[in-house]
Amino acid sequence: MNRFSQKTTNYQESISQQTQLSQMCGSKRLFRDRYEILQVLGRGGFGVTFLAKNAVLPGNPLCVIKQLCPKVTSPQSWQRACMRFEKEARTLGQLGSHSQIPMLLDYFQANGEFFLIQEYVPGLTLAREVRQTGPKSESSVKQFLKELLPVLQYLHKHHVIHRDIKPQNLLRCEYDGRIVLIDFGAVKEKLVDACENSINQAANTNFIGTRGFAPPEQFSLRPVYASDIYALGVTCIYMLTAKSPLELDYDPNTGEISWQKQVNVSNSFAQILGKMVKITLEDRFKTADDVMKALSSESYLPTLANCLTNQKLNNKSITQHEITQEKITQHEIIQHENYDVYMPPVARTASAIRKWRARFKETR
Repeated sequence: MNRFSQKTTNYQESISQQTQLSQMCGSKRLFRDRYEILQVLGRGGFGVTFLAKNAVLPGNPLCVIKQLCPKVTSPQSWQRACMRFEKEARTLGQLGSHSQIPMLLDYFQANGEFFLIQEYVPGLTLAREVRQTGPKSESSVKQFLKELLPVLQYLHKHHVIHRDIKPQNLLRCEYDGRIVLIDFGAVKEKLVDACENSINQAANTNFIGTRGFAPPEQFSLRPVYASDIYALGVTCIYMLTAKSPLELDYDPNTGEISWQKQVNVSNSFAQILGKMVKITLEDRFKTADDVMKALSSESYLPTLANCLTNQKLNNKSITQHEITQEKITQHEIIQHENYDVYMPPVARTASAIRKWRARFKETR
């Protein structure tokens, strides 16, 4: 059997390979002479994820083995898949220097399959956390956004779109409580693109993402940075409601999630979330920076509101002459029927400073 004949049977053999790795669970047999397979963490259309430990390194550190099984039918598509896998694996290796992205420890091809070995992060996914403790508060979700938005900022700066942000792909590390983003859909999508007839295949069966969390442009195989913003916004709604987006109603006119009546949040935060999950790209936040700025501005709203309140000056009337002497403009004054004068905080401060200076001169 030649090299290509062997590759064309990869898809059928992948089932056997998966079974072999699954049979290693709990045994002392080592995969590639170093990895002891402990259990299956998950299965998907592109392969299987295993929890393993490195039996060679001191301390036998835990790791995650991701087995990717691309469908190839020609030597050209196999070659493209190999090149894409190499490129995307290197990108993951660079991204793993961030504390909220699992470190890539190794990558290789074996028996016509692609494997990624990544750092294991112990903890619960946000999906399981919400199932156990119920919906999150507005303050908790805001804190979550402040922790994760810089990660998106980092990814997009490196020209990477995650493509599959959802509660199941967000871990809260049990050691320090940090949020970790896992399972990059970008690698899977690049492998699909590299395979023969990838456009038709992807349109029918190989969509990368999760229904309810992925925006329309992602279904059209044209994801942009704002696609991750949409998925993050839907994740926030899940945290607030403890409901999958597929459980919520949709506006028949816009196609947007009808979530506002399900939660009790401030109007300002509701506006931010609403803009994150806009169906139309023109109406949605374009970047993580935009969302961060909106959150920052929103935090100042109570302070700004306090600055707009006016207070009476000593409950006594002030003559127009005195107002002129204090150089207070007419639009800064609100007079009631009793002619009490109200001044904004800046004007009150300026007036107090001038009076203090006058008294200081009199005492000298």
